[in-house]
Amino acid sequence: MIAEYVGRALPPSPPYQVGREKVREFALAVGEGASVCTDLEAARAAGHPDLVAPPTFAATFIIPMMEKFLRTPSVDWDYGRMVHGEQEFTMHRPLYAGDEVVTTLHVDEVRTRASSLFLSLRFEVVDAVGAPVITALGKFVTLAPEVSS
Repeated sequence: MIAEYVGRALPPSPPYQVGREKVREFALAVGEGASVCTDLEAARAAGHPDLVAPPTFAATFIIPMMEKFLRTPSVDWDYGRMVHGEQEFTMHRPLYAGDEVVTTLHVDEVRTRASSLFLSLRFEVVDAVGAPVITALGKFVTLAPEVSS
């Protein structure tokens, strides 16, 4: 049951390599117009080592991790009826193309209210030397197990 995971961190993800073309594609898909996200020369001219990923780029590697966890049978989370309540990204430094990052998922809180489960997850993203890059907070809602059966 999901409540048993509260206060726990899952094992860190395998390293994720931030690809230059993925940054460009994501920036264009979300309408990010900053040239530092799509033009390597502009990024370097602005003092960055490579393309700068938009803050929400982290969703490309966080969402699959979250989905895998919530679809685990022992978690007992009704993924099919889930809604995404909130999302917040705190950038400790820019995420760059070429970065290799590792993410740890933390289950911060689960509470029941009005026949629904409210879940708070935190994703700590660090670079290859363990320095913080992003903290992402997500809040999710689904029906409580006794309601959804």
